[in-house]
Amino acid sequence: MLVEVFATPAATERYAALTGAAHESGVAWTLVDDRALASLSDAVSPAGLVGVCRFLDTDLDTVLGAAPRLVALCADVRDPGNAGTVLRCADAAGADAVVLAGSSVDAYNPKTVRASVGSLFHLPVVVVPDAAGAVRALQAGGLQVLAADGAGERDLYDSAPLAGPVAWLFGNEAWGLPPELAALADHRVSIPIHGRAESLNLSTAAALCLYETARTQRRT
Repeated sequence: MLVEVFATPAATERYAALTGAAHESGVAWTLVDDRALASLSDAVSPAGLVGVCRFLDTDLDTVLGAAPRLVALCADVRDPGNAGTVLRCADAAGADAVVLAGSSVDAYNPKTVRASVGSLFHLPVVVVPDAAGAVRALQAGGLQVLAADGAGERDLYDSAPLAGPVAWLFGNEAWGLPPELAALADHRVSIPIHGRAESLNLSTAAALCLYETARTQRRT
């Protein structure tokens, strides 16, 4: 997974434990100056080290072969911060995988990676160009696909079927799910809004849906 680390002398001294672990694992640790390090990172204030890792994404057949019970499927999610936060929420809720489908943001976009806060490395990530095909594949693999939709006919807390294997389908931040994609889901599920807010943002909605499903599944 980790191939090489580039670090300044100061960071090498500060993170001595990491240096030792890298050497024990056979990972190259290359010293560079501050200017070179800054050219390798898009962070405003680099931490002093940059790791080079192999791509981590896997394929949907491999994920389905492990009999997943909770999957997050993001269709055309464009904002890297949202994508990374969904990854983080899915990881925290104990999901088995995250699927980035359609024209979703690159899983390896630096902002996505940072927003995931390490969760990109904790659970399988699948990248597929065809969101509709991903929905059908998940259904064929035994998961019930629930579309998160403000106009859904089922209520997340009162009537959503969450006990069995579930794949949550989340849409684009600005325009939500295309009707033809939402129609492929087994159910469209809404999150009740009790105040005057027009809607919830993607990552908040994903957190609520994933955690409520995890809670239900652990009680059954």
